[in-house]
Amino acid sequence: MTNYNDEIEAANSFADDVKKLKEEIGKVIIGQHDVINGVLTSIFCQGHSLLEGVPGLAKTLLVKTISETLDLSFNRIQFTPDLMPSDITGSEILDENKNFRFNKGPLFANIVLADEINRTPPKTQAALLEAMQEKTVTVSGQNHKLPEPFYVLATQNPIENEGTYPLPEAQLDRFMFKLKLDYPSYEEEIEVVKNTTSDKIEIPNKIFGAKEIIYFQNLIRKVPVADNVFEYAVSLVNKTRPGNKLASDNINKYVSFGAGPRASQFLILGAKCNALMNNKFSPDIENVQSIANEVLRHRILLNYKAEAEGILLEELIKKLL
Repeated sequence: MTNYNDEIEAANSFADDVKKLKEEIGKVIIGQHDVINGVLTSIFCQGHSLLEGVPGLAKTLLVKTISETLDLSFNRIQFTPDLMPSDITGSEILDENKNFRFNKGPLFANIVLADEINRTPPKTQAALLEAMQEKTVTVSGQNHKLPEPFYVLATQNPIENEGTYPLPEAQLDRFMFKLKLDYPSYEEEIEVVKNTTSDKIEIPNKIFGAKEIIYFQNLIRKVPVADNVFEYAVSLVNKTRPGNKLASDNINKYVSFGAGPRASQFLILGAKCNALMNNKFSPDIENVQSIANEVLRHRILLNYKAEAEGILLEELIKKLL
């Protein structure tokens, strides 16, 4: 682990270290800067992310590359309708001495990619979400601690809804961010095709280790925040709730449910990390706004009137900001 003389020095080096990290990821992943930024922010804030994008946009490669640059263990779980909770958490097996021994499931890794989480029944979804919240799994009454740091990136396909089990709002709320993966630009796609059809294989260098990540996770929580930034984050979340005195006519007209207190917490945590990434020792309102979309987009539920009139959630959030 890199030794820092004090927390000021560590905070100063954080932005440079993250920049190096992004350069290494950029050797393999072309474009997708907002998604990479979101994934790194949520890791350093001890949060989890939900990634929405059509197939073939290198979601698995992106997460695998990030885990390599962070020198963390990585597992990918393909969620299917017949997947059972024990398939991801692990189960007790009888060994050759006729003793029960816990056999760890794929959830025991630093970074877990839960591919197509909406393809598996609620029972298995709940097992994953419990592990995300508690950082432990319980099998046969025994508690098993997950490795630190522990980060889940769940993906879902926005196109195909047949045979899926959409996550309920209460479970969506467990995710710090909802990130949207878009098609690459024309120039980026040319670069992708060049890189993936040659015999040249780029191997990213390791920038951080588990100890550094845990150190920075703790450091981010110590970042001071001014009262006006707390007030802005909480009022922003209050504005998303229909019937609230701060809610606008648009929110009252088109929203069924607004964001809960977890959104306020994640806005502040994300703003702290965003500030450090930009060489600032304390976040301002601009840092809250920069991550507001990712925090709010899965916590606001539009009503039927909004769907009938073609109202877009992103536009409503833009007006709130």
